[in-house]
Amino acid sequence: MSAKKETLGKTVGVVVAVCLVCSIIVSGAAVGLRELQQTNAALDKQSNILTAAGLLGEAKTKKDIATIYDAKVEERFVDLASGEYVANPAEGEPKPYDMYGRVSKADATSTKVDGSPAGFSRRANVASVYLIKDDSGTVSRIILPVHGSGLWDLMYGFLAIDNDGQTIRELIFYQHKETPGLGGEIQNPEWQAKWDGKKLYDDGNVAIEVNKGENKDDQYAVDALSGATLTSNGVQNTLQYWASDNGYGNYLKKQSWKS
Repeated sequence: MSAKKETLGKTVGVVVAVCLVCSIIVSGAAVGLRELQQTNAALDKQSNILTAAGLLGEAKTKKDIATIYDAKVEERFVDLASGEYVANPAEGEPKPYDMYGRVSKADATSTKVDGSPAGFSRRANVASVYLIKDDSGTVSRIILPVHGSGLWDLMYGFLAIDNDGQTIRELIFYQHKETPGLGGEIQNPEWQAKWDGKKLYDDGNVAIEVNKGENKDDQYAVDALSGATLTSNGVQNTLQYWASDNGYGNYLKKQSWKS
């Protein structure tokens, strides 16, 4: 007798009701967790910047990360064409400036990239840079956001240089889709350590290279990743672009952090 009560309409109705309830639960969770997600994203970004600055080891808790970041990191904004500091483009807006967000796609706030092997078609006109200050307030390092194409997708990282504008201290990649065990080795601390002390420029020209079997005494070369030629080439192309006048070249020449 119960089988006679089962109709197609009732079955569809139950399915729709279950889907509706699930949608409400998922949407509610997404909205309710949005603030926590934003907080965690900001904390993750601060952690990566402190890693590039060589300061993350001092942080033992999430609170430590925020405290050290607030005390020693200053975010500035650079017009990449002129190399000059500009005001915060997101001043007065509810969200912080994101050089990889919509500003990197709109004609009015971005520049088309032609012919660069770095692997992206546009980049924002204004970039965030992060100045690391010692206890006396002197800028000791400059952290530059960089991105470029790897084997499978864009790789995002931070390049840390001394206040001489050319000596590399760290190159870390925090987001990528490279093959684990091969291109993914760009996150291997042993490979990252090879960048410490290398030079970006030779006589004003971008000179840093990623080569197989590099001479450790060569201050302009870093050993390529074994079995990951395309990823290594991607790192090379990324630095070549961002160290040039198309990227941070004009800013690094001016060394405005010293004024």
